[in-house]
Amino acid sequence: MSVDDVRDAYTRRVEDYVDLAFSPEGLHELDQRLVSRWAGGLSGRVVDAGCGPGRWTGFLRDLGCDVEGVDLVPRFVEIARSRFPGIPFRVGDLADLGVPDGSLGGILSWYSIIHTAPADVPRVLEEFARCLRDGGGLLLGLFEGTRVEPFPHAVTTAYFWSVEEMSRCLADAGFRVEATEGRVDPGRRPYVAIVARKVRDDQW
Repeated sequence: MSVDDVRDAYTRRVEDYVDLAFSPEGLHELDQRLVSRWAGGLSGRVVDAGCGPGRWTGFLRDLGCDVEGVDLVPRFVEIARSRFPGIPFRVGDLADLGVPDGSLGGILSWYSIIHTAPADVPRVLEEFARCLRDGGGLLLGLFEGTRVEPFPHAVTTAYFWSVEEMSRCLADAGFRVEATEGRVDPGRRPYVAIVARKVRDDQW
């Protein structure tokens, strides 16, 4: 699944996705608690990588974070700017966030890499590590499975990841996994959130 394929697929479904994102189910209470706890331990600027129409970006701003939203889909960026004036949003690629080395305190990647081909995920995680300062925090939201495998997501092909396999990828990119939190809601696929921190080589 190429970046262009993902951009085109979401562009065709923008309105459906926006309706879902801003529905009462768009910010589950347990997810809000998790993101709030994670954000409370950050210091410095935060990027919501794959921000979509910006609902989680706005949530982070309301928590007091200095946050910027980045998304692949221009229409999402337009909607986010209109709904959340005062927050910077721009078009960008997960594998090239366009910020200086070590300039971020945190990156939220909430279901943002689910469409990324598994072979390309290490490159994205390396970009996250490049952008984060030592000790910076990363929060990933993923669909959880027993192994890495594709499934027919409503928008375009997505991938299940096991916690073990993603943890190995994170370690290779320079992260230490600090916590995982899984959940299965009725009628939904299992998901897992992974909290990780960028570490120096001498901290392993």
